[in-house]
Amino acid sequence: MCKRKTLIFTALVLLPLAAATAAAAATLSGTVEATGMRHDGDAVVYVDTIAGAELDPPAEPVQMDQEQMEFIPHVLPVLVGTTVEFLNSDAVLHNVFTPDKCAGRFNLGSWPQGETRSYTFEKPCVAALLCNVHPEMEAFVVAVPTPYFAVSGRDGSYAIEGLPDGEYTVKVWHPKLPETSRSVTVAGDTAADFELKK
Repeated sequence: MCKRKTLIFTALVLLPLAAATAAAAATLSGTVEATGMRHDGDAVVYVDTIAGAELDPPAEPVQMDQEQMEFIPHVLPVLVGTTVEFLNSDAVLHNVFTPDKCAGRFNLGSWPQGETRSYTFEKPCVAALLCNVHPEMEAFVVAVPTPYFAVSGRDGSYAIEGLPDGEYTVKVWHPKLPETSRSVTVAGDTAADFELKK
């Protein structure tokens, strides 16, 4: 009986703690208006550097595909330190290179269908990705300092999940419009809208 009471007491203590932990992880959501663009997608909304936070990149690489003569996705945000694996799904040779210094101006060469090459983004960076076999192809890897990021949909909507309560600098990057930023206080699920314009 004593053991059973102890188990019940432990469960009663742990349940509120679990609920509190879950409640502390909020969602920051809203819309991005990309003035003058055909749609409001492809904006990267992300939380800037958090002082004192230890944020490890994922152990497994994330993937960008080359399919039907396009990079998929067109915009890929990653945490600094993440390895990106580039897959060729087309029945032609593809190449991946960037002219951007922040990514070491890498050139991964060319490779056939079904094969991959990879690169680790070791510092904050916006790297334009190109294919020297098919000059019409373009994409972007945006390496940011925290794992709290999202890409806006064509309707401008975005949602960053799992964000602890606190005050953050939130930045918004877009392939064709100037970056913007502002301070956002997150207290439970929070809404924040942004406008980008030239």
